[in-house]
Amino acid sequence: MTKPSQSQPEIRCAALLRAVNTGGRKVKMAELREALAAAGFDAPTTLLASGNVVLDVPPEDMGELAPRLEELIRERFGLHSDVIVRDHASLAQALAAHPFRSEEDNRARLHVVFLRDVPEPSLVAAMDPDRSPPDRFAVLGSEIHVHYPNGAGRSKLTLDWFERQLGTVGTARNLNTVEKLAALAAPQG
Repeated sequence: MTKPSQSQPEIRCAALLRAVNTGGRKVKMAELREALAAAGFDAPTTLLASGNVVLDVPPEDMGELAPRLEELIRERFGLHSDVIVRDHASLAQALAAHPFRSEEDNRARLHVVFLRDVPEPSLVAAMDPDRSPPDRFAVLGSEIHVHYPNGAGRSKLTLDWFERQLGTVGTARNLNTVEKLAALAAPQG
């Protein structure tokens, strides 16, 4: 990565890897950090073993970060993993906007699905809100906010279903993880 000038500080952002360390798709976080450091990223930080990386990136490189990381993962680990990138402001906004947050004390039952693209309004309108009662969801921009009152394990509101309905890829994190990522991605200084 090119170093930014003093007038353009790097942006701290979270790179969310889809489908890592599930179904035999193993990526050790220590090896991922090593691969990122070898690719020129300064002190990449990982959170949990589910593919959460916090990086500092020059503003001009933000648009190319997801494809660059996808290529690195493919070359280094032999896996295809879609990568969704969010900066601190986007993570903080997703937390603040979660419409079910005040109704649920257990943050593990509240999820955010981070989408690569903002879905077409007609596709959002066609989604069945009663697909999996008592589970609920709300699509706000490029995020889907989900409440799983009984846990996500048996819900029909799956990532696969959301992706098929909206024609884009995404990755989900529970609110505990999003809060930790937002804290890690907060601007330094």
